[in-house]
Amino acid sequence: MISGMNPESGAKLKNKLRYVLRGCLDVIAPRRCVACGRRLSCTEEYVCAVCLKHAPVTGFQTDPYENVMAKDFWGLVRQMEKAAAWFYYEPGSEFSNIIKELKYRHQPALGLYIGEMMAHKMNESGFFDDIDYMIPVPVTRKRKRQRGYNQAECIANGIQRVVPIPVATWAVERVEFDGSQTQLGRLDRMDNVGHAFRGKDMEALSHAHVLLVDDVTTTGATLTAVANVLQKVPDIRISVLTAGYTR
Repeated sequence: MISGMNPESGAKLKNKLRYVLRGCLDVIAPRRCVACGRRLSCTEEYVCAVCLKHAPVTGFQTDPYENVMAKDFWGLVRQMEKAAAWFYYEPGSEFSNIIKELKYRHQPALGLYIGEMMAHKMNESGFFDDIDYMIPVPVTRKRKRQRGYNQAECIANGIQRVVPIPVATWAVERVEFDGSQTQLGRLDRMDNVGHAFRGKDMEALSHAHVLLVDDVTTTGATLTAVANVLQKVPDIRISVLTAGYTR
């Protein structure tokens, strides 16, 4: 910082210099919106302002206990508390491209961005107020090596930048994987992941309220499988938050 400059002025100068540098770099290698492909301005991150304005947001956080997503888990997860998702996920739609980019284009930083955006949106309604731990849905070691990261963990880490909730990657692990879930129906998905997870160090979760974090809820099979493992913990409460929700 320049001598004699107060911290607020220093931060403004730092941001100004960052935008100038980004503008110069964008001339050489323009950044594109991961949703629509439009060129981003120097003040935009990953998703352009137009796509954010017209994003198919669910608004589930305003009624987290009885929205359609929460009802998907009724009868499947005994200790279910609440559920929410940022946007409606529709394969092939522009905004849903952000999940494709996160999972298949090696963009872990995009996961952090998604988590931050979700956290700001959900935090307005107090969604995180009573959460003790976040548990990102784990992937197999093989899948993590192939992708280089767990996209759910990236999202959880992004949320943590906004709300200081511990990310409990130590609680549950994935022990098997019988292929992609993409082309399977609800019952087949349930069978495919029914025994795919096991608890590791779950003692600390006793009497806690945990938030399962993942990229997309389609049938809820994977999240239900993780929840069934966690239900062995005494007096645990379980909630769910994902970036996308398939209608």
